[in-house]
Amino acid sequence: MTAPKTHPSLRLAPNVSDPSLYQAITGLDQDGQPLTLYAINERMLTVFLNGREVVTVMTVGDNARYLGLGFLLNQRMLEPGDTVHSVDYDPDDGTIMVRADLAGRADTGGKRRIHTSGCAVGTLFGGVMESLDDIRLDPAPRLRTTWLRGLGRAIDGLDSLHLKTGSIHRCVLCQEDRLLAYLEDVGRHNAIDALAGYMFLHGIDPKDKILYTTGRLTSEVVIKTVIMGVPILVSRGGFTALGVELAQKTDLTLIGRCRGRYFQALAGQHRLVFDAPPPREP
Repeated sequence: MTAPKTHPSLRLAPNVSDPSLYQAITGLDQDGQPLTLYAINERMLTVFLNGREVVTVMTVGDNARYLGLGFLLNQRMLEPGDTVHSVDYDPDDGTIMVRADLAGRADTGGKRRIHTSGCAVGTLFGGVMESLDDIRLDPAPRLRTTWLRGLGRAIDGLDSLHLKTGSIHRCVLCQEDRLLAYLEDVGRHNAIDALAGYMFLHGIDPKDKILYTTGRLTSEVVIKTVIMGVPILVSRGGFTALGVELAQKTDLTLIGRCRGRYFQALAGQHRLVFDAPPPREP
């Protein structure tokens, strides 16, 4: 069996050798025998925008700057045209301080919070869902079905915190059949936010990208993907009805239960190019 490794096209990947991200814990198995396993560490991270406290999230914490910035972007508290002056992370206090010019917009404080169905309890602020009314994603990008199978194999071959500890979600930014950035966190919403922050800071154009995640395709995951401007969302998990409805409304290509050659597309099917041979009958 080939050992997991880092994919050559990856620009960002988890630092699996960082001992601060997990710890060894001893216990007993079902036969009463002693065992040792690794458990992921969780940390509190509080995000501030221009001195105002916005939210506290539970996170692994290895990409705190990207996560804090991406959270603000995906809540539309920051817009792509805003000027971000600094993103400062204090690991001792567990805080992210973002300072930015908001292009003349009013203060974003005091918005109603919505606790989502995401694992680790995600958070949306009132008005984010309504902001999708004016968004229609670019219909031009295409997704070849051969890429899906190749991406799945490449992701499974990565060295990851998931393989070492479990109890963590994986999110990967892809372009065609190449992996660009790979992030993990205790909540898939955190990993997606961190990808948004990474894309913003590095000026990555979302229009021809694919977001690959291991979690359920809920309304929150769809909303964040649409706000990021990524036109294709793929998961090994299933769907929620509201997630599908929002994907259809914004013309997001939504693919779930993607394993090997098998997948289900419930929105944005016009982007699919069926160039893979059909699965053989069992």
